Amino acid sequence: MLTVTNLSKSYGRQTLFEEVSFQVTPGERVGLVGRNGHGKSTLFKILLEEEEQDSGSVSFPPGYRIGHLAQHIHFTHKTILEEAASALQPREDFIDETYKAKAILTGLGFSETDFDRAPKEFSGGFQVRLNLARVLLSEPNLLLLDEPTNYLDIVSIRWLRRFLCAWEGALMIITHDRDFMDSVTTHTMLIHRSRVRKLPGGTEKLYAQILQEEEIHEQTRQNDVKKRAQDEAFISRFRAQATKARQVQSRIKLLARHEKLDKLQDIKELDFRFTEAPFNGKFMMEVNDLAFGYDAKHPLFQGLSFPIQKGDRIAVVGPNGRGKTTLLRLLQGELKPVAGTVKPSQNLRMGYFGQTNVDRLSPRLTVEEEIRDANPTRGRTQVRTLCGCMMFEGQAAEKKIAVLSGGEKSRVLLGRILATPVNLLLLDEPTNHLDQDTVDAFIEAVMEFEGAVVIVTHVERVLSALATKLVVFDGGRVEMFDGTYGDFLDRVGWEGEGQEPRKKVKAPREPGMNPKEARRLRAGAVSNIGAKEIAALKKSIEAIEHEIMLLEAQVVRDDEAMIAASIKSDGHAIRTLSASNSAARERIEMRFEEMSALEVQLKERESAPE
Repeated sequence: MLTVTNLSKSYGRQTLFEEVSFQVTPGERVGLVGRNGHGKSTLFKILLEEEEQDSGSVSFPPGYRIGHLAQHIHFTHKTILEEAASALQPREDFIDETYKAKAILTGLGFSETDFDRAPKEFSGGFQVRLNLARVLLSEPNLLLLDEPTNYLDIVSIRWLRRFLCAWEGALMIITHDRDFMDSVTTHTMLIHRSRVRKLPGGTEKLYAQILQEEEIHEQTRQNDVKKRAQDEAFISRFRAQATKARQVQSRIKLLARHEKLDKLQDIKELDFRFTEAPFNGKFMMEVNDLAFGYDAKHPLFQGLSFPIQKGDRIAVVGPNGRGKTTLLRLLQGELKPVAGTVKPSQNLRMGYFGQTNVDRLSPRLTVEEEIRDANPTRGRTQVRTLCGCMMFEGQAAEKKIAVLSGGEKSRVLLGRILATPVNLLLLDEPTNHLDQDTVDAFIEAVMEFEGAVVIVTHVERVLSALATKLVVFDGGRVEMFDGTYGDFLDRVGWEGEGQEPRKKVKAPREPGMNPKEARRLRAGAVSNIGAKEIAALKKSIEAIEHEIMLLEAQVVRDDEAMIAASIKSDGHAIRTLSASNSAARERIEMRFEEMSALEVQLKERESAPE
C-alpha cells in the first residue's frame, strides 16, 4: 500500500500542494485530475523519486514495485519482441512467458511481422507504445500512467481500456480523456487549491461534491460578513454606554474566537469562441476520387469522395499510420494528391491545427508575438485579450515559447487560429496535452462554431459530442459513414471487435474451391456466367461474410480471455488462446483476400452484356 503523509511542494511563489495525505490500496484504480500546472505530473515524479518534496513523506512496503510510462526512450534489445519480453518478471519454474508480450504488443497495434523488427525502425509514437508494453508486462504493485492514450489510436485505446479494467494491482492514471478515465478507475483524486481530495467513483461525482462544498463555503462566508458587520456596528455604537458594556464585551470575544473565512480565489476558466468568417453558399469544399501514397505502389487510400458543407462536423477516425493526418494535409493544401481533386470554395477561410504545427512555433517569440503574427492587422489590445482567453494573462503573455509546456503550446496554437476569422476548421488531435476542463471548453467552442469542422481525434468523448459524419480508416479501407460515432459502433463497429461485418468488404472464395480455381477467378478466365451462377456467387459471399463475423467474434473473446489469463498468470490458458487467436486471424485474412477477387468477378459478371 502506498501512503503519502503531509506532502508539500512549491516552486518559488507557486504552491502546488500543501500538507496533502492519501493512500492507494491494492486493487484501487485512481484517476488523478486537476488543471495543467497544478502538480499532477510533479506528484508522479515525487512518487518515482525523480523529484524531492519540500516536506512530508512517501512510504510503501519492502519490495513494493512502481511501474511508470517513461518519456525517455532507451532500448537495448535487437527486436520489438525481445525488448518487450525483457520486462517480464523472472519465474522460478523458468516457464517461457513470451506469449504475454505478444498478446500485449498485438493489443497496442503491433502486427506479428513487427515482432522481429528493431525498435529504432519505428516512429516515436510506436516507440512510446513499446515503452507502454514494457511497463504493462512488468506487473508492478502500482502502475503510474501519465497520458497513456496520447500516442495510441482509437482501436488500441479500446484494447487498453479492457486491459486496465482487468488490472488487479493498484493504478494511478492522468489522462485528458474523462470517459476513458471514468471507465477504468474505482476512485478519483483531485489536486485543487493546493489540497488533495480522493473519493470513490468517477470525476463527475467528485467535481459535483467540490462545487457544492465551495458554494456552501461562499454562502457561509457572505453570512459571516453580514453578521460580523452587524456585530462591529453594535460594538461601535454602544462601546461608551455602561449599560451595554457586558454585551459589547461578549461580542468582542465572539468576533475574536470566530475564524474569518477567506474568499476563495477565482480559478481562471478557458473561455473562448472561434472568430467566424462569413460564408455564403452550401458547399465549402468538394473531395472527388482522392488518392494519395508516399509510395506509388502502396497508396494510403484511393477513391475517396465527399463534400464538406456549412455546419458539418466530420470526424476522421481509425488506426495510426493509415492516412488520417495525411488527409487533413491534403485538404489544407500542404500535400498534392496522387489522383483526384480537392476543390475549395472561393470564399473559404481555413484554420488548421496540425500535430506538427506546435513544433513550428518559434522558441524565441513570446506568446503575444506568436498570436499577433497569425494576424498582424489586430491591435495590441485585441491580441492581449486573446492571450487572456488562452489563460496567458498579464505578464504570462510575455513568456517565451521555449519555456512553455506542451499544453501551453497547444493553447498558443489555438490562439493563433482564434486570431484569424475562419469558416472551416481542420483540427488534428487538438486535445492532446490539454487538461479535462480545457477539453470541455474546446468542445463547447466547436459546438458553437457555425462553420464546418473536420477533426482527427482518438478521444471517444469528443467524437460522441461532435461528430455527425465519419471518414473511417479501418481494415485497409477508407469509407464515409453518414451518422454519429454511436451509430457507427452500433451498426458497423471496429474490425476485430466482433460487430456485424461491413457491407463493402473483401470476401473469400467459395468454400471448397481449390487454389487453381481461385487463381482462375482472379485472372478473370471465367466469362458469360448465367443468372444461376451469379446467384451462387452471391450466396457464397453471404456465407463467407457470416463466417468472418463468427471468426471476428472469436478473436474478441480470445483477446478478452487472454487479458484475464495474463492477469492470473495462467500460462497454459494463454498458450491455448494465443494459438486459437492466431489461427482465427490468419483465417480471416485469407478469407478477405479470396473474397476480394470473388467480388470483382461478381461485379464483372453483373455488368457483362447478355
